[in-house]
Amino acid sequence: MTDTIHLLVAKYGLLAIFVGCLAEGESVVILGGFFAHQRVFVPWQAFAVAFSGAFIGDAALFFLGRRFSSHAFVERMRQKPGFSHAHRLVNAYPNSFVFFNRYAYGMRTVAAITAGLSGISIPRFLVLNALSALVWVTLFGSLGYVGGMGAEKLLGEALAEHQRLIVALVAAVAITATAWYAAHHFFRKGKKNG
Repeated sequence: MTDTIHLLVAKYGLLAIFVGCLAEGESVVILGGFFAHQRVFVPWQAFAVAFSGAFIGDAALFFLGRRFSSHAFVERMRQKPGFSHAHRLVNAYPNSFVFFNRYAYGMRTVAAITAGLSGISIPRFLVLNALSALVWVTLFGSLGYVGGMGAEKLLGEALAEHQRLIVALVAAVAITATAWYAAHHFFRKGKKNG
């Protein structure tokens, strides 16, 4: 069973990283960095795929907000609790907003659409988005890569491939659950105060 899972990760893992990075994706990038260290993926390929997914995901949402502002999906995003706050921030600090929006867990979709609805020029958005994606992938991918080094030191270099997979999946679930809980707690607290 673990051999089959390992084969699937090796075969479709880069595609999964790309798809995961289209949306939030921090845990996916960390997992990609971990597997890059474990030699399941070639490191530069894992980082390039994660960067592409992150850049394309935010760019697509930006263009959705820019070109299809009356679309039902965009209208739903406008109803989200963080939209009005994001709208104020993008108008007050457009460069910082575009660069840092992907670091606010749970806000990336709303933030990219909000940027599309703002007056930020397309070239400026694309440059800031590319720089932000590069820093984001480097930061979270490196966390995963260093985590792979730590797992190897902790569990030994002879760590079997299926054991690496189990360690990585447990870490990914823990990171995702922690991030979800933190974001959920933050938004619930914001609703009570707002």
